[in-house]
Amino acid sequence: KITSEELTRLGDVQALVAQLYETLNVGEHQIRKERELNSKLEELNEKLGPMEVKKSELDQKASRRTNYLTWVGLGLMSVQFGVLARLTWWEYSWDIMEPVTYFVTYGTAMAAYAYFVLTKQEYILPDVKDREHLLTLHKAAKKAGINLDEYNAVKRQVAEIEHDLRRLRDPLYMHLPAPPPKTPTYSASEIAASKKLLKQALEKATDSVVNKNTAAKISSLLESTGNPFRSKK
Repeated sequence: KITSEELTRLGDVQALVAQLYETLNVGEHQIRKERELNSKLEELNEKLGPMEVKKSELDQKASRRTNYLTWVGLGLMSVQFGVLARLTWWEYSWDIMEPVTYFVTYGTAMAAYAYFVLTKQEYILPDVKDREHLLTLHKAAKKAGINLDEYNAVKRQVAEIEHDLRRLRDPLYMHLPAPPPKTPTYSASEIAASKKLLKQALEKATDSVVNKNTAAKISSLLESTGNPFRSKK
Protein backbone atom coordinates (compact mmCIF):
# COMPACT_ATOMS: atom_id res chain seq x y z
CA LYS A 1 0.00 0.00 0.00
CA ILE A 2 1.31 3.45 -0.93
CA THR A 3 1.52 5.89 1.92
CA SER A 4 0.58 9.56 1.73
CA GLU A 5 4.23 10.48 2.15
CA GLU A 6 5.14 8.49 -0.98
CA LEU A 7 2.31 10.13 -2.89
CA THR A 8 3.59 13.55 -1.87
CA ARG A 9 7.09 12.52 -2.91
CA LEU A 10 5.77 11.38 -6.30
CA GLY A 11 4.17 14.78 -6.86
CA ASP A 12 7.51 16.44 -6.10
CA VAL A 13 9.26 14.07 -8.51
CA GLN A 14 6.81 14.91 -11.30
CA ALA A 15 7.27 18.63 -10.74
CA LEU A 16 11.06 18.21 -10.80
CA VAL A 17 10.92 16.18 -14.01
CA ALA A 18 8.86 18.95 -15.63
CA GLN A 19 11.27 21.66 -14.45
CA LEU A 20 14.27 19.59 -15.54
CA TYR A 21 12.80 19.13 -19.01
CA GLU A 22 12.12 22.85 -19.27
CA THR A 23 15.65 23.72 -18.13
CA LEU A 24 17.37 21.32 -20.54
CA ASN A 25 15.13 21.42 -23.62
CA VAL A 26 12.46 24.09 -23.66
CA GLY A 27 14.83 27.06 -23.88
CA GLU A 28 16.66 25.69 -26.92
CA HIS A 29 13.39 24.62 -28.52
CA GLN A 30 11.85 28.06 -28.07
CA ILE A 31 14.90 29.83 -29.50
CA ARG A 32 15.00 27.48 -32.49
CA LYS A 33 11.26 27.83 -33.06
CA GLU A 34 11.42 31.63 -32.80
CA ARG A 35 14.23 31.81 -35.36
CA GLU A 36 12.27 29.58 -37.71
CA LEU A 37 9.12 31.68 -37.37
CA ASN A 38 11.05 34.95 -37.83
CA SER A 39 12.65 33.57 -40.98
CA LYS A 40 9.26 32.60 -42.40
CA LEU A 41 7.82 35.97 -41.41
CA GLU A 42 10.60 37.84 -43.24
CA GLU A 43 10.04 35.79 -46.40
CA LEU A 44 6.30 36.42 -46.31
CA ASN A 45 6.74 40.15 -45.66
CA GLU A 46 9.12 40.44 -48.63
CA LYS A 47 6.52 38.71 -50.78
CA LEU A 48 3.68 40.78 -49.33
CA GLY A 49 5.32 44.21 -49.76
CA PRO A 50 4.77 44.68 -53.53
CA MET A 51 1.29 43.17 -53.27
CA GLU A 52 0.37 45.64 -50.51
CA VAL A 53 1.42 48.60 -52.68
CA LYS A 54 -0.65 47.43 -55.66
CA LYS A 55 -3.68 46.59 -53.52
CA SER A 56 -3.52 50.00 -51.85
CA GLU A 57 -3.67 51.68 -55.26
CA LEU A 58 -6.64 49.52 -56.28
CA ASP A 59 -8.38 50.27 -52.98
CA GLN A 60 -8.08 54.00 -53.62
CA LYS A 61 -9.52 53.65 -57.13
CA ALA A 62 -12.40 51.49 -55.87
CA SER A 63 -13.14 54.00 -53.08
CA ARG A 64 -13.22 56.90 -55.56
CA ARG A 65 -15.60 55.05 -57.86
CA THR A 66 -17.87 54.01 -54.97
CA ASN A 67 -18.03 57.58 -53.67
CA TYR A 68 -18.77 58.81 -57.19
CA LEU A 69 -21.69 56.38 -57.52
CA THR A 70 -22.97 57.44 -54.09
CA TRP A 71 -23.12 61.07 -55.17
CA VAL A 72 -24.70 60.08 -58.49
CA GLY A 73 -27.45 58.30 -56.55
CA LEU A 74 -28.08 61.41 -54.47
CA GLY A 75 -28.23 63.51 -57.64
CA LEU A 76 -30.78 61.19 -59.27
CA MET A 77 -32.97 61.28 -56.17
CA SER A 78 -32.82 65.09 -56.21
CA VAL A 79 -33.83 65.14 -59.88
CA GLN A 80 -36.73 62.80 -59.15
CA PHE A 81 -37.88 65.02 -56.29
CA GLY A 82 -37.70 68.14 -58.47
CA VAL A 83 -39.62 66.54 -61.36
CA LEU A 84 -42.41 65.26 -59.10
CA ALA A 85 -42.65 68.64 -57.34
CA ARG A 86 -42.87 70.47 -60.68
CA LEU A 87 -45.55 68.17 -62.00
CA THR A 88 -47.53 68.32 -58.75
CA TRP A 89 -47.63 72.09 -58.14
CA TRP A 90 -47.10 73.64 -61.57
CA GLU A 91 -48.01 71.37 -64.45
CA TYR A 92 -50.75 69.21 -62.95
CA SER A 93 -52.45 68.74 -59.59
CA TRP A 94 -52.04 66.33 -56.66
CA ASP A 95 -55.11 64.40 -57.80
CA ILE A 96 -53.31 63.48 -61.01
CA MET A 97 -49.84 62.96 -59.49
CA GLU A 98 -50.91 60.88 -56.47
CA PRO A 99 -51.12 57.60 -58.45
CA VAL A 100 -47.81 58.46 -60.12
CA THR A 101 -46.03 58.92 -56.78
CA TYR A 102 -47.59 55.67 -55.54
CA PHE A 103 -46.17 53.71 -58.46
CA VAL A 104 -42.79 55.44 -58.07
CA THR A 105 -42.69 54.38 -54.40
CA TYR A 106 -43.83 50.86 -55.19
CA GLY A 107 -41.27 50.61 -58.00
CA THR A 108 -38.53 51.59 -55.54
CA ALA A 109 -39.69 48.82 -53.17
CA MET A 110 -39.64 46.34 -56.07
CA ALA A 111 -36.09 47.40 -56.94
CA ALA A 112 -34.97 46.81 -53.33
CA TYR A 113 -36.61 43.37 -53.34
CA ALA A 114 -35.00 42.53 -56.68
CA TYR A 115 -31.63 43.41 -55.12
CA PHE A 116 -32.33 40.91 -52.34
CA VAL A 117 -33.35 38.22 -54.84
CA LEU A 118 -30.19 38.67 -56.90
CA THR A 119 -27.64 39.15 -54.11
CA LYS A 120 -29.30 37.29 -51.19
CA GLN A 121 -28.55 40.36 -49.05
CA GLU A 122 -30.81 42.95 -47.50
CA TYR A 123 -30.75 46.38 -49.13
CA ILE A 124 -28.83 48.27 -46.43
CA LEU A 125 -26.88 51.25 -47.72
CA PRO A 126 -23.53 50.61 -45.93
CA ASP A 127 -23.63 46.96 -47.07
CA VAL A 128 -24.48 48.02 -50.62
CA LYS A 129 -21.53 50.41 -50.63
CA ASP A 130 -19.13 47.74 -49.30
CA ARG A 131 -20.36 45.25 -51.89
CA GLU A 132 -19.86 47.72 -54.72
CA HIS A 133 -16.38 48.51 -53.39
CA LEU A 134 -15.41 44.82 -53.37
CA LEU A 135 -16.83 44.22 -56.84
CA THR A 136 -14.88 47.17 -58.22
CA LEU A 137 -11.72 46.06 -56.42
CA HIS A 138 -11.89 42.50 -57.77
CA LYS A 139 -12.56 43.69 -61.31
CA ALA A 140 -9.64 46.10 -61.19
CA ALA A 141 -7.37 43.43 -59.68
CA LYS A 142 -8.30 41.00 -62.43
CA LYS A 143 -7.45 43.58 -65.09
CA ALA A 144 -4.14 44.40 -63.38
CA GLY A 145 -3.23 40.72 -63.05
CA ILE A 146 -3.21 40.70 -59.24
CA ASN A 147 -4.30 37.51 -57.48
CA LEU A 148 -6.28 38.63 -54.43
CA ASP A 149 -6.73 35.04 -53.24
CA GLU A 150 -2.96 34.68 -53.00
CA TYR A 151 -2.75 38.05 -51.23
CA ASN A 152 -5.36 36.97 -48.67
CA ALA A 153 -3.56 33.65 -48.12
CA VAL A 154 -0.25 35.41 -47.45
CA LYS A 155 -1.93 37.87 -45.07
CA ARG A 156 -3.50 34.96 -43.22
CA GLN A 157 -0.13 33.19 -42.89
CA VAL A 158 1.50 36.38 -41.59
CA ALA A 159 -1.24 36.79 -38.98
CA GLU A 160 -0.85 33.16 -37.86
CA ILE A 161 2.94 33.45 -37.52
CA GLU A 162 2.66 36.72 -35.58
CA HIS A 163 0.15 35.05 -33.27
CA ASP A 164 2.53 32.10 -32.74
CA LEU A 165 5.39 34.49 -31.96
CA ARG A 166 3.29 36.34 -29.39
CA ARG A 167 2.42 33.07 -27.72
CA LEU A 168 6.02 31.89 -27.83
CA ARG A 169 7.28 35.09 -26.17
CA ASP A 170 4.53 35.17 -23.57
CA PRO A 171 5.93 34.32 -20.11
CA LEU A 172 2.74 32.45 -19.31
CA TYR A 173 3.53 29.96 -22.09
CA MET A 174 7.26 29.85 -21.40
CA HIS A 175 7.12 28.91 -17.71
CA LEU A 176 3.90 27.02 -17.08
CA PRO A 177 4.12 25.05 -13.80
CA ALA A 178 3.36 21.37 -13.79
CA PRO A 179 -0.25 20.80 -12.66
CA PRO A 180 -0.67 18.76 -9.45
CA PRO A 181 -2.16 15.26 -9.76
CA LYS A 182 -5.94 15.28 -9.43
CA THR A 183 -6.39 11.75 -8.12
CA PRO A 184 -3.25 10.38 -6.41
CA THR A 185 -3.67 6.69 -7.31
CA TYR A 186 -0.14 5.67 -8.29
CA SER A 187 1.37 2.25 -8.01
CA ALA A 188 4.78 1.47 -6.58
CA SER A 189 6.11 0.67 -10.06
CA GLU A 190 5.05 4.11 -11.33
CA ILE A 191 6.83 5.77 -8.42
CA ALA A 192 10.01 3.78 -9.11
CA ALA A 193 9.85 4.57 -12.84
CA SER A 194 9.50 8.30 -12.16
CA LYS A 195 12.46 8.28 -9.78
CA LYS A 196 14.56 6.35 -12.30
CA LEU A 197 13.69 8.81 -15.07
CA LEU A 198 14.65 11.77 -12.88
CA LYS A 199 17.94 10.16 -11.89
CA GLN A 200 18.87 9.41 -15.53
CA ALA A 201 18.07 12.97 -16.59
CA LEU A 202 20.09 14.37 -13.71
CA GLU A 203 23.10 12.17 -14.53
CA LYS A 204 22.91 13.30 -18.15
CA ALA A 205 22.99 16.93 -17.05
CA THR A 206 25.91 16.47 -14.65
CA ASP A 207 28.00 14.50 -17.18
CA SER A 208 28.20 17.56 -19.42
CA VAL A 209 30.67 20.35 -18.69
CA VAL A 210 28.33 22.88 -20.31
CA ASN A 211 25.45 21.91 -17.99
CA LYS A 212 27.29 22.32 -14.65
CA ASN A 213 25.28 25.40 -13.77
CA THR A 214 22.07 23.61 -14.67
CA ALA A 215 23.06 20.63 -12.52
CA ALA A 216 23.74 22.95 -9.61
CA LYS A 217 20.27 24.47 -9.95
CA ILE A 218 18.67 21.02 -10.09
CA SER A 219 20.70 19.90 -7.08
CA SER A 220 19.42 22.85 -5.07
CA LEU A 221 15.90 22.03 -6.19
CA LEU A 222 16.29 18.47 -4.97
CA GLU A 223 17.58 19.67 -1.62
CA SER A 224 14.63 22.03 -1.19
CA THR A 225 12.10 19.23 -1.78
CA GLY A 226 13.90 16.60 0.24
CA ASN A 227 14.49 14.29 -2.71
CA PRO A 228 17.19 11.66 -1.98
CA PHE A 229 18.98 12.05 -5.34
CA ARG A 230 22.00 14.32 -5.58
CA SER A 231 24.12 15.52 -8.46
CA LYS A 232 27.57 14.01 -8.90
CA LYS A 233 30.52 15.91 -7.46
